[in-house]
Amino acid sequence: MQLLLQQIVDGLAAGAIYAALALALVLIYGATRIINFGQGEMATFCAYLAWQLAEWGMPLPLALALGGVAAFALGVFVFQAVVRPVSRAPVETVVVVTLGLFLFFQALCLWLWGSDPQVFPPVFPSGGWTLGGVRLTTGTLGVLVVLLALALTLAALLRFTRVGLALRAAAVDREKSLIVGIRVDVMLMLGWGLASLAGFAAAVLVAPRLFLSPTMMAPVLVYALAAATLGGWGSAVGAIVGGLAIGVAESVGATYLPFIGAELRLAIPLAAMLAVLLLRPQGLFGRKLAVRV
Repeated sequence: MQLLLQQIVDGLAAGAIYAALALALVLIYGATRIINFGQGEMATFCAYLAWQLAEWGMPLPLALALGGVAAFALGVFVFQAVVRPVSRAPVETVVVVTLGLFLFFQALCLWLWGSDPQVFPPVFPSGGWTLGGVRLTTGTLGVLVVLLALALTLAALLRFTRVGLALRAAAVDREKSLIVGIRVDVMLMLGWGLASLAGFAAAVLVAPRLFLSPTMMAPVLVYALAAATLGGWGSAVGAIVGGLAIGVAESVGATYLPFIGAELRLAIPLAAMLAVLLLRPQGLFGRKLAVRV
């Protein structure tokens, strides 16, 4: 039982990272009906910026804050310069563009910092507690607290502010939002900036667990896509629940299913995506759309 509880705790810590990136994907999809396959690589680029500032002697909290500002600005710029011109193009064109973002930012990181992994400074202090034989580290608790703070902040922004109301209205119906005076492009630009900030949070959380490298977010993107599919692409709550569920399933499955091991861990989110698409395509928290004719 202690081993099972330990795997669940470790899985929740990993799942919180998947949930943060899934939340970024869902925010963009909800606003523009676009899945940004370059989200993880954009986050990696901003994580490199924060790491570089820390290497130059800047205090880590300040470097992370400036990295967050850069992530928001990058999201705004990418929407204005790349996504907005093709937002009404066929879906195939948009997919190719976001895959181009994936390749561009990965190549940019390789060009600027090389392929050698770098040690990202720990975001949380070392230490922890043992409760009932289960080890709870400050890193695990910190990751969960960051996810909770991110979710509550976005929920409060979208639900209790005029900007959030305008952002939700622009995502639901652009034409009617324009009629009532909402600047739709500005709202969508804000949504891309917030999503980029959420992706940066995921990259900063995963970088100390792994080594900082240009390709570190590629597998995390697969888990995030599985989390968004499991929870439902129209639900931020679903993205969080899906990310945590995928993390726990990966941790427990790799421990109790010997044939999986470290090499086949990625098969768990892929199997979850396949099962959801076959049994409930709209996801656990998604709504089935009905068209009246």
